[in-house]
Amino acid sequence: MSFSFFRKAPKFWERRGPTSLFLWPLSWLYGLVIRVRKLIQDTGLVKQKPAPVPVIIVGNIRAGGTGKTPIVIALAERLQQLGWRPGIISRGYGSSAQIAPLQVRSDSDPSLVGDEPVLIAKRTHDQFPIWVFPKRQKSIRALLKHSSNVNVIISDDGLQHHGLARWPAREGGRDIEFVVRDGRGEGNRFLLPAGPLREPVTRERDATLFTGKAKDNDSKLGPQDEYFLGRRAFSLMSTLGNAYQLNNPTNTQSLSQVADSYLPNKITAVAGLGNPQRFFDDLLKQGIAGKAIPLPDHAVYTAEFFERLNAQCILITEKDAVKCANISDERIWVVPMTLALPDSLAEWLQSILQRPDPYRYTL
Repeated sequence: MSFSFFRKAPKFWERRGPTSLFLWPLSWLYGLVIRVRKLIQDTGLVKQKPAPVPVIIVGNIRAGGTGKTPIVIALAERLQQLGWRPGIISRGYGSSAQIAPLQVRSDSDPSLVGDEPVLIAKRTHDQFPIWVFPKRQKSIRALLKHSSNVNVIISDDGLQHHGLARWPAREGGRDIEFVVRDGRGEGNRFLLPAGPLREPVTRERDATLFTGKAKDNDSKLGPQDEYFLGRRAFSLMSTLGNAYQLNNPTNTQSLSQVADSYLPNKITAVAGLGNPQRFFDDLLKQGIAGKAIPLPDHAVYTAEFFERLNAQCILITEKDAVKCANISDERIWVVPMTLALPDSLAEWLQSILQRPDPYRYTL
């Protein structure tokens, strides 16, 4: 069951009201499908072949982006520093119809392989093999055939992909399931389409990764927050770097310089993300106040769109920038964002990945 037509999170997902209650019967049916699929999986009626290397899944139970891609980048770089040889797989959201897995490089066409995989390739300077295909088992086989030295795979999303067999760390295995959660939490806690959840909030996970802080007016813990108490969780801090000009990346300026150089009414920030407000809030913390234009996740850009903006400075995210390669507008500046992984997370990862292969002793 797919609800991809919700490319932009509707407001009724955040609070329970007439619309969400009207759609609740559809959510109940969706939940029934989830329970049936889990029952089939638990009974072993469908045999799944595990990957020969550990798999780290960075996913979310909330529909739309919660900041998974920067985490995938940070994990790959940190694992490499620890001596591992990571590879990355992704569904390639927004990619054209594929009949086989495709390798992604920094010069790949985002319309063919998806914007997020291209962003990962660009940010990591093609250091890691990246393959995209909706069927992740096939991506893993293609990746390992092409790069046989890879000894750990990071999956950008895939928590709900039941064709990807894994033995999670919490069960003694060395595969790891991360649920990424941002400041919006789980909204009204209804499943799709009445709410934003692709799975119940009680879904098991090896750890929760928090990106961003909770809303200031949420002083009390709700039922969805209470679930996370006493469970393994890590907070990841994000940092905005110096902006660089889209058509001349060597030309950079700090965000304080941007704030000093332009009047607020001459600055426009544009973001096509699952949670664009987070980008705007981060800019505001850096003293940049101006017009903010939130767009649906994976939005497509044209030169005409930017030409219509009455601004002297246009700020966009790196994810949006990969889709603007053919746009030459000197007003556009790209703002990179990086995430810092706590040492405690790296140490825990290392301890799990070094476990013996559990499949070797059971299959």
